[in-house]
Formats: sequence, C-alpha cells, structure tokens
Amino acid sequence: MTFLHPEFLYYMLPPLFILFALLLTQKDVQAQFFSEEVIDKLRTNANTLTLQARNALFFLIGFLIVIALAQPVIKDGTIQVKQKSADIMVALDISNSMLAQDVYPNRLELAKKKAQDFIDGVDGDRIGVMAFAKNSYLVSPLSFDTKAVKFLLQKLDTTSITQQGTSIQTLLESFNKHSKNEQKYLLIFSDGGDKKDFSQEIAYAKEHKISVFVVAMGSKKGSAVKDVNGEFIKQNGQIIISKLNENIADLATKSGGFYVQNTTSNEDVEFMLKQIKRYTTKKELKNQQIQKYIPLFYYPVGLALFILLFATSSMSKRESVYVPAMVVFMLISPTVSKAGVLDFLELQKADESYTNKEYKKSEKIYKEFLKHSSSSEAHYNLANSLYKQKKYDEAIKEYENSFFGSKDKKASKYANIGNAYAQKQDEKSLQNAIKSYEKSLEYKEDKDVRENLEAVKELLKKKKQKKQKKQDKKQKQQQKNKQQNKKDSGKKSQQNKQNSNKKKSDKKKSENKKDEKKQKQNTQKDTQQKTAPQKANPQKMSEKEMKKWLKKLEQKQSSFMYKLNKSKPQKEFEDEKPW
Repeated sequence: MTFLHPEFLYYMLPPLFILFALLLTQKDVQAQFFSEEVIDKLRTNANTLTLQARNALFFLIGFLIVIALAQPVIKDGTIQVKQKSADIMVALDISNSMLAQDVYPNRLELAKKKAQDFIDGVDGDRIGVMAFAKNSYLVSPLSFDTKAVKFLLQKLDTTSITQQGTSIQTLLESFNKHSKNEQKYLLIFSDGGDKKDFSQEIAYAKEHKISVFVVAMGSKKGSAVKDVNGEFIKQNGQIIISKLNENIADLATKSGGFYVQNTTSNEDVEFMLKQIKRYTTKKELKNQQIQKYIPLFYYPVGLALFILLFATSSMSKRESVYVPAMVVFMLISPTVSKAGVLDFLELQKADESYTNKEYKKSEKIYKEFLKHSSSSEAHYNLANSLYKQKKYDEAIKEYENSFFGSKDKKASKYANIGNAYAQKQDEKSLQNAIKSYEKSLEYKEDKDVRENLEAVKELLKKKKQKKQKKQDKKQKQQQKNKQQNKKDSGKKSQQNKQNSNKKKSDKKKSENKKDEKKQKQNTQKDTQQKTAPQKANPQKMSEKEMKKWLKKLEQKQSSFMYKLNKSKPQKEFEDEKPW
C-alpha cells in the first residue's frame, strides 16, 4: 500500500498528536475544586463516557481523516497511453473586403461563426488561430483548449491589423515559421483577395509541405464594402465592389487540400471536416505509461463516521448498549433511505428519457420524485417535459413553482413561460407572453428572447387589427341593416297609406253607387206614385181628350177591323198625347 499524497501525513499528523495530547492530559474543571469521590456522588449518571474517553475517540477520528486525505492506494498495473494530433492551423482573413455584406451578416462574422463550428467538430486535434491581411500574426498557438481558442477567435476584427490588403504568401511564410511539423495543415477562411495568379503560393506550399484547405467567403456578384464607421470604401472616387476570387481554388487543389464555397447551412464546414479527417496524418505527441491504482480512502472515512456516531451518543460504558434511533430507523426502513440517497438515479433516468424524446416517461418520473422532494430543478425539468407534450397550462404552473437565485436561471424560466403562453396564441396569452419575455430580459439580455418578444408583439398587433376589422365590418352591416329596415318600413308605410286611400275611395264609390241606386229607386217610386192615380181615376179624362184618344186608336187599327168613325180626319200632331 502507498499514499498518493503523503504530505498530509507529514504536515497534519504532528500538530494533531500535540493537540490531543494536551486535551487528554487536561483535567475537568470540577476536579480542581472537588475530589474524585465527591464528583462521582455529584454525577447524575455515571454510565456515560468521560471527557477523556470522548477526547480519545475524537483523536482517533482525526487520525483516520488524515489517513484518508493522504489517499491510500494499492497498485493495479499500468496503462500505455499515446496521444496523437493532426495540428491544424485556422487562418482568418480580416481585411476590409471581409466587411462586404453579400452574405449575412457580413463575410467576416460568417467566417468566424463557421470557424467556431469547425473547431467544435474537431476531435482530439490541436487547433491554432492566425489572422492575416497585408501582414499576418499568430493569435493562438496550437492547443487542445478549444474554448480558449474560440474566445480569441471571436475577438478578431478588421482593426486588429493596420495594413490592409490580402497577402496569402505572407500568411504561408508566417505559418511555416511557427509550425515545426513535417506535414503542415492550414485552413483559410477568405474571399481570395484580388490576386489572379497563385503560382508563387502554390510552389511555396509544395516546397514546405503545406496542405492548404480553403473555405471561400462571399459571392460572385459581390457587394460594396463599408468601413467600421458605416461609410462606403472608395478608390479614385469610385465605390469599391468586392467579389469572390475563385482563383484561390487553385492554391487549395494543387497543394493537396480542398476548396469549398460558403453555404447558408453548415454543409461546407461538415464537408471540410470530413476531408481533413480523411487526408490528414496524425503525429504522435506523447507516449507514456500510467499507473493504475485501487483506492482505499473510503475505509478510514467509514470507520471515522462510525466512531463519530459512537462518541456523540449517550452510550453506557458498563451496562447493555442500545443502538441509536437513527441506526434503527435506517435498518427497519431501507426503502425510505434508498429514496433519499439514490435520488440522483431517478433524475438521471428522467434526463435520459427527456433526451430520448420519451416525454411522458420523463414527466412520470419527475412527478414521482416531487412527491417526496421540492426541488426547483425538478419542477423546471418537469415543465420542459410538459411543454414538449403541448401541455402548456401545466408547464406554466410548474415553471412558476421553480425558484432560482441565479439571474441566468430566472431569465431562462421566464423565457420558457413566455414561450408556453405564446404557443396558446389567444390574445390574453400573447399579452402574458410579452410580460414574461420582458421580465426575462430584465434579468439577462438575450437575442433569441428579444426576437421572440418582437414576433409576439407583431402577432398580437395583427390579431387586434383583425378583431377591429371584424368589429368595423359588423358595425357597418348593422348600420346597413338598420337603413334597409328603415327604407322597408317607409315603403310599407306608403303602401299601407295607398291601400288605405284605395279602400276609402272604393268605400266612397260603393256609397255613391248605393246613393245612386237609392235615388233611382226613389225616382221610380215617385213615377209609380204619379201614374197610379191616373189609372185609378179614368173618369176624370175630358171628352175632348177622349175623342182624340179614340181617333188615335182607329188610325192604328188593322184593315180587318171595323172603323167606328168614317168622318174626315182632322190634322193633328203625332206626338200629342191622347189625353
């Protein structure tokens, strides 16, 4: 057995021995005033541990802890470890032409983003960074620390170099000085500059065994270039239009590398990663043997904990010993103890289910866990599972039940609440989403949350406009119906009036007819009354009239009738009445 950190034994054990030697030899305060017999009589319980016995146990605990800190181990063989790396240098063009905006947001920012994606995709290789324009300089040497390399890469801009232009030859020479490998690999993110012939660079790369890989930034159409102040860069009074120089492809293909033009997706970076992994040769950086050990520190730690439990309990030194209540509880209820100690296993299962998109299973595990725990993290993760199942109301409730002290976590919490409200898409929920997003941005400014906030505001605005249009349309329809009803009412009133006038006219005509009929009847009646007495009184006719009437009858008689009077007729009027 050996100790990995024996310095703990050297520096901590001597002071420990001295301290507890003083404590063990120290007498009780009462012993200075009373004899041992009197102290025994004054004790209420003589069966508990004495001060010296407790101090001895504490000394033993301290000794075991120091042994555990020294990490006792047993050797368990050796392992052969070899470390290999392809050593890739990333070169970023930071000339003014990289500010052209023919790709979003501009060539330089897109190149930095793609370079970071490339670094994330590299596995087990050392990465370095160089920046170049007219001149070049080393930003980060070859390193396995990809986070530091990405940080330095992100800080680069066109002001990092004063002399502008694009010189690939200077870059190759500088890279060759910094790299001592036999085969060198250089990945360039550039628009190619203005040079048409790269034969000099190709010859230099072949001579010094530099494989050049190029990710071309920009487009054939090109774009005007703005400086850092937002003004267009001019030459001889003319605005400069920077276009992609595809001649740089010759440098890549003829030096043993590959050429690819930038794309809006990540396909260009993935293609370059495949080609570099396929054609690069990894060199051996380190070859060593590592000793394997079997750790033993948990034995002294476990023994120390047991002695601590014994020393702090009120055990008797002569009578029968009772096991403390906590130990009994652990023995008779192993399920409860397991639930507390092995909580991390449940949470791990829930996390795995969530990662595998088994959201219902993840939800069930988190709910079971929360029955005996009030973890904010569990509430938050349960809310995420509910959100994925589109149970937005339940998710919002669980998000609100999670409480964090960190501003970042508070910002994430309110951002997710905003997302849940936004998914419901009714007007009230959109207003709540806006409030949640704004609260999230109070804790931490985030680009995605800001974009979501603007999108929800725009959606709410459109919904209000749509609602207003519906109301206006409904109001117009109501007014139109009102006017139509009024018009119909007027027509109906006029028609009723006409019908009423017609009825009155017909009634009047009917009455007139009745009057005429009545008058006619009265006239006939009067005529009858006038003629009736004449017939009733024929004796009143004069003789002269009688003679005339008889003569008339004679004239109108037929030839077969006998004439009563043959005397000469007198001249008389035809129309004269006989009487």
